[in-house]
Amino acid sequence: MLTTLSLRLRVFLFFCLVAFASAALAAGALTFGWSRGEAGLPAGPFITAFIAFAFLNTGFALGIWLLFDENMAKPITRLSADLRLRAHSGIGSAVDRDAARYLGDLAPAASALSETMNASVMQTAARVAQETQRLKAESERLTALLTEIPIATILLNPAREIVLYDAQAADVLTQIAPPRLKAPLADYFDLTPLNAAMERLSEGAGEVTFTLQDTGGNGGFDARLKALGDDGHMLCLDVKTPKSPSIHPRPLVFDFDLMNASETREIAETPLRDLCFVPFDTETTGLSVEKDAIVQLGAVRVLNGRIVEGELLDTYVNPGRPIPPASTKIHRVTDADVADAPDIATAGRRFHHFAREAVLVAHNAPFDIGLLRRFQTDMGVDWNHPVLDTVLLSAVVFGITEEHSLDVLCDRLEVTIPAHLRHTALGDAQATGRALVKLLPLLEGKGIDTFGALTQATQKHGRLLKDLNT
Repeated sequence: MLTTLSLRLRVFLFFCLVAFASAALAAGALTFGWSRGEAGLPAGPFITAFIAFAFLNTGFALGIWLLFDENMAKPITRLSADLRLRAHSGIGSAVDRDAARYLGDLAPAASALSETMNASVMQTAARVAQETQRLKAESERLTALLTEIPIATILLNPAREIVLYDAQAADVLTQIAPPRLKAPLADYFDLTPLNAAMERLSEGAGEVTFTLQDTGGNGGFDARLKALGDDGHMLCLDVKTPKSPSIHPRPLVFDFDLMNASETREIAETPLRDLCFVPFDTETTGLSVEKDAIVQLGAVRVLNGRIVEGELLDTYVNPGRPIPPASTKIHRVTDADVADAPDIATAGRRFHHFAREAVLVAHNAPFDIGLLRRFQTDMGVDWNHPVLDTVLLSAVVFGITEEHSLDVLCDRLEVTIPAHLRHTALGDAQATGRALVKLLPLLEGKGIDTFGALTQATQKHGRLLKDLNT
């Protein structure tokens, strides 16, 4: 059982045991001396001596423990966290030898090992970066080519979840709801004609044409469906209406790891790598969950341990009240910015669809989740998503005594937040997402590889912040 406790707590319990054992031995020795004395010898002096010894012994043990904790236990915890950073997240900064100066040759040995590993990793990373750049250029050429063709292309896995969509398809989906990988096609279209088309394909048809109706009431699309063996289907929509302008440039969005639909399990048993995460952030009129309102909302999506490029939510929100100048000074959102923005009911419903079947992730989540839940009646939705807080994740990985602000966490993980994006909803959401991507392998390196195991670990730090999954 003791192996599940942190190193620092085990050291503290050890010194408690030493202090208790010393007091017990002193009590035994004094009792033996008093019993061997002359008859009628008063016990008061012996009791006074024991109390004095117990008090001084406890103070001495506490002082030694504080020295040991500061110069041995804390540096060991910090050193192990540093090594995990280098082993699992590719962080290349040097090991802090000064903090571990009382650990003998352990810090220099760890530093030497880390430098050797980093050199090998950097060589591999350079080759990977070169190949990635080549593939990115090819992807950009393919994206440009597909954009010129008035056909929206969507690739589906056997579970009828979206695995790929091009810029044309993104514009079609955006008219219904925010596009997202791994989303069931039923979130956007009526599947009745699609099911009939799949039946015809199973009967031997090479390609089937039909009309696909969307769920947003925007009309139908001439569609073609083609089977890709046992791996899924390719759906093409004829885009006859003028293309709606995209708020953000959209690349070809895909993740072929989704071709094999993940097994459906209870979330507590689901591996972290199989979950979809939506890191998000809000900017508000103030710091009160009960009194203030959201003025900006930003979010990204994380699948298979990567941020999905091209899938994001970034919107101003009209709070229905003036924004205090003190708040504008922090997030730079003005009354003019939100004048024509959607209200929280409209923006909240769109975000709810964007985060469907995902784990919400925020830094200091009780504040942001509290605001969403406060307005959920206006939105007509329930914010009952599972939630992760990067403050608690940082405490699990680096220990509760470290600082866990977003700036410090990002600095520790070598995540750069451009100054002009700090304290914007999207900028902080992207920073939280990038921090999450680097924290996931660190958690797995500690043996925390399922959502249930992770919530058990975060709930141990409830005195730092409330875990919202309880």
